[in-house]
Formats: sequence, structure tokens, C-alpha cells
Amino acid sequence: MEVDRRILDRCLRRQPGAWEEFVDRFIGVFIHVIRHTAHMRSVDLTPADIEDLCSEVFLTLLKNDFAVLRHFKGKSSLATYLSVVSRRVVVKSMTQRRKSEALGHTSVHPSALRSSGVELSPQAVDQEEVRALMNQLPPSEAAVIKLFYLDGLSYQEISKQLGIAENSIGPTLHRAKERLRQGKVSSAG
Repeated sequence: MEVDRRILDRCLRRQPGAWEEFVDRFIGVFIHVIRHTAHMRSVDLTPADIEDLCSEVFLTLLKNDFAVLRHFKGKSSLATYLSVVSRRVVVKSMTQRRKSEALGHTSVHPSALRSSGVELSPQAVDQEEVRALMNQLPPSEAAVIKLFYLDGLSYQEISKQLGIAENSIGPTLHRAKERLRQGKVSSAG
């Protein structure tokens, strides 16, 4: 769109008010990408998480004198380009967060989350419980659980690795979370 190109050009020339106009125009795109990416990875986000991820996207766009924006060649719409850029930022951040929490840098114990009725995310599931659950599931479902909770793969990565439909992964994970939440799994040991 010509309007988007003008806004981008004004930002790159650092004209007064251009950045604010850019943010107003595309914040909805970024929020949509953040929510969709989190949903596809079964990650629950608080409003503060969404704000933090938006900030990371904006910092990426501002970094090195708008380097990412300067790379836009116009082969797609600006909104599409920004969606791809923001998704990469969000996926990277979620992956780093998952790794950090897997190393024990969490502030809430998984049992506290379960007892409060909070939706269990991959980062907040006790690995022993996951392994116990896997032993009680058919091999096809156990494979999905392992790849998501223990290996940290995305829906798309699981789909490719197992040769199953991407839209079947969410329901499988949901059933597993319900079993964990309802205490139908006893830890092995």
C-alpha cells in the first residue's frame, strides 16, 4: 500500500511523528502475531507478556538505525513483512524463555499452578509427570507430548517430524494437560 510506504519512508527519514504513526498503524499486527504464535505453541500470555513481546519487536525494528525496516524491498505488503519479522522475534523470545525456565529459572512451582487451576504451559509442567503421562498414553500421543513438553518443538516442527496434521497437535496436548490437572497421573518413582 502506498500509505504504508509513505509511513515507512517518513520513519526512515526520522520525520517528527512518523514513528508514532507507524506504531499506531501496525501495533494491531504485532499483537495479533504475538497471540497467534503463543496459541500455536500453547503458551499462555498475560497482558504484561504481550507488552514485553511488543517491546522486543519494536526494539528489533529500531535497532541499528532501523536496519530491519531498511531491508524491506517491497516484494510483499509491509504488513506481511512486519508479520514475518515479529513472528521471528516472538518465537526466539519464547524459545529463550522456555530454555531459561527449563534450567530452573522459574518463580512458580508447577504444583502451585495446577492447584490454582491455571492453564499449564510447556514451561510449567513437571517433567517427571510428563514422563509418567507418556507411559499411560498410546505411542502416537506420547510422541507428541515428548516433542512438545520435553524437546520444546513447535506444532509445525512436531507435524513435520511425526508426519501428522498440525491441527491435531493442540487437541492431543489439551487432553494431556487435562489429565495432569485432574491428577490422573502419578509420578513414576
